[in-house]
Amino acid sequence: MTRCYLLFGSNQGDKEALLEQACALINKRCGLLVERSSAYLTEPWGFEADEWFLNELLVVETELEPDALMDTLLGIEAELGRVRYPEVQGYTSRTVDLDILYYGDKVIHTEKVIVPHPRLHLRKFALEPLCEVIPDFLHPVFNLSQTQLLEKL
Repeated sequence: MTRCYLLFGSNQGDKEALLEQACALINKRCGLLVERSSAYLTEPWGFEADEWFLNELLVVETELEPDALMDTLLGIEAELGRVRYPEVQGYTSRTVDLDILYYGDKVIHTEKVIVPHPRLHLRKFALEPLCEVIPDFLHPVFNLSQTQLLEKL
């Protein structure tokens, strides 16, 4: 079993209901959901939108390998109404976004998965819930704690 740290985000629809549905599906398909951070309401990052995001860190114990975990998360996103527009450059509003922030303390770079998440250290909306749950966990590339990463931001 590997402890994974996933970020849930939504700025469309009934965000709270989508979060609960995502948690139930993750618990059923990915592994045991063992912890959740508080929910954070955050401004869109990297694009303009009227609706702010609901973000929450989800901690999951999984037997899935990273690529299989990502495939499963993408399936959950689609099931909960996420539509990807390949013709659109950059970020857009979405019903559900599930990102793998950390897969244990591993550094992984495959065609489907890059962990730690490559923009994690630039995103307050990811670092705040990480600081709530695992403030002293060291980023395996930067060798800085989540608290230190947030302070540098």
